[in-house]
Amino acid sequence: MMTELERIEKEASTCVKCKLSRARTQVVFGVGNPHARLLFIGEAPGFYEDQQGEPFVGAAGKLLDRTINDVLGLSRKDVYITNVVKCRPPNNRDPEPDEIEACHPYLQKQLELISPVIVCALGNFATRAILGKAVNISRIRGKSIEKNNYLVVPTYHPAAILRNGNLIDSFQGDFKLMKKLLLEDRKPEKVSEQPTLF
Repeated sequence: MMTELERIEKEASTCVKCKLSRARTQVVFGVGNPHARLLFIGEAPGFYEDQQGEPFVGAAGKLLDRTINDVLGLSRKDVYITNVVKCRPPNNRDPEPDEIEACHPYLQKQLELISPVIVCALGNFATRAILGKAVNISRIRGKSIEKNNYLVVPTYHPAAILRNGNLIDSFQGDFKLMKKLLLEDRKPEKVSEQPTLF
């Protein structure tokens, strides 16, 4: 029997809500554990992702996989990985506002159904999409931000690390923060304290 997440993925596979559908090879919905405690969000599929139908399979994906393994002690199958938009923008250009808006319901459903403890936003686009406001990744990274019933940990996109190796320590530091939060297993739900009786 098809799960709700599989049903949404099937629906997305034929999506024509925005112009990105015209040039794609296929929709790149997401991959990994549907019950993951840690969910990664990137910007958009690139050439290799569009060909293979899986997010983060190029050089940036290899760096992401290696860091997940080395710092968190997890593998790709233990986490869930997706993007803000599910179709490749032509020539790997930035996603446009109408494309992000058209794809947003799919991302919202993924977050709702997977219900992670931590959402790692990879880069400016993912961080802006998940927080709903303009941010600068170099200023906001290194901390966790409460959003709905999960914690958002913004960090650099792996492609930025490949372009500038000086960012690797900060990138790994953000993964260490996520490991600490996962070990604490905290959900940012507000619990009202009961008054003590004595």
